[in-house]
Amino acid sequence: MMRCPNCNSKDIGKIGSHQFYCWGCFIELTVNGEKMSVFQVEEDGTLSSLDDLFFEEQPFPQIQAN
Repeated sequence: MMRCPNCNSKDIGKIGSHQFYCWGCFIELTVNGEKMSVFQVEEDGTLSSLDDLFFEEQPFPQIQAN
């Protein structure tokens, strides 16, 4: 079962073939294979990406020279 990455709610509705909506915190989720994108729905209906808040790129490991 899918859980919201923001509020951990299971109250997720399907709104498209790969699109979901969280009724707990009102964000839209897009799932494509293993990749998930998170969006805030703005007042005018446009979507603003929240991926930078939820999915940080993993930094390259630090290599220490001896």
